[in-house]
Amino acid sequence: MTETAMTPQIADAPAFPNDRTCPYALPEGYARLRDAAGALHRVTLYDGRQAWVVTRHETARKLLADPRLSSDRTHPGFPATSPRFEAVRGVRPAFIGMDPPEHGAKRRMTISEFTVKKIKGMRAEVEEIVHGFLDEMLAAGPPADLVSQFALPVPSMVICRLLGVPYADHDFFQDASRRLVQSTDAQQAVTARQDLSDYLDGLITAFQAEPGPGLVGSLVAGQLANGEIDREELIATAMLLLIAGHETTASMTSLSVIALLEHPDQYTALRDDPGLIPGAVEELLRYLAIADIAGGRVATADIEIDGRLIRAGEGVIVTNSIANRDGSVFEDPDTLDIRRSARHHLSFGFGVHQCLGQNLARLELEVILAALLDRVPTLKLAVPVEELTLRPGTTIQGVNELPVTW
Repeated sequence: MTETAMTPQIADAPAFPNDRTCPYALPEGYARLRDAAGALHRVTLYDGRQAWVVTRHETARKLLADPRLSSDRTHPGFPATSPRFEAVRGVRPAFIGMDPPEHGAKRRMTISEFTVKKIKGMRAEVEEIVHGFLDEMLAAGPPADLVSQFALPVPSMVICRLLGVPYADHDFFQDASRRLVQSTDAQQAVTARQDLSDYLDGLITAFQAEPGPGLVGSLVAGQLANGEIDREELIATAMLLLIAGHETTASMTSLSVIALLEHPDQYTALRDDPGLIPGAVEELLRYLAIADIAGGRVATADIEIDGRLIRAGEGVIVTNSIANRDGSVFEDPDTLDIRRSARHHLSFGFGVHQCLGQNLARLELEVILAALLDRVPTLKLAVPVEELTLRPGTTIQGVNELPVTW
């Protein structure tokens, strides 16, 4: 096969990423990429550089498991999808930005807190947190902002307890996290990251003076004290888990509510049969795919796959929302079907970098949906869905406000 046959023309590289115009539908540009022939397509990033976007489920799994693709965000070829990435490109990354064997060694330091058994044991505590915030929202009466009154504080408190971060500081770290993940320029990201870094550095100092709770307390007393991890690595790890632990679940909660309310047959079926909730969570994860740009990689060697040649140094992006809408894997993929078997979606990634917190996310979403369906069965949007302001495609998908009533 010739190079010309394997490589699409530069002129065919559309802009990436795309903004959603609907909370749960593929942007038009992504639908065109999905429906085009082939599994890999060239796209143009904000800075004019090009990268490959993977649109087929099977190809995405192969590439996410391929050791020739690196997660090193400091590599000059890593595909930056917004100016925000440039602010952290030279910063020492947490384990999510490392490759084996270093990645595995650092990930193992945290994995004990996220096992199936450990997370299963947290159900009663998560239920208490969910119902506590739901009590407050219902007592305040409609209308309500589901994001600020429920969807955001629930996972914030859960991850605070797991990490040992004081929930009293939630206003600060929620604001700093939002500024970091939604920043539109490099300086905003630098400032937000430094704010979080300074805060976590102070927390570590406090835990060194007096032993602290949670995973951060354990890492300070163990791996930091014995030299298995240094202070910079610990700050990066704590920052990653703190941000990912509340931003993603908050976004999934809000978009799940929107999607279900906009599909009343699915909402009614779930309300009438709570036994469908675990499967519905998997389908919502597939359907919504909020971490749409998290699958960035850079090739460390030439890779020939599915009739394309990815050259060493080229960026590759596995776009979960597109791969999760692959009709060869998910029948009628643009339809929300809470009864389908969707467990093999790619919203948590695949391979060694598969999301560390996926068990916690599943538990939280199951408890949240069960509580809302049981206690607020008449929940509805307080504004037309068309009036909701969606986040841009350069960040975690979601809404910052969600007016609801009941």
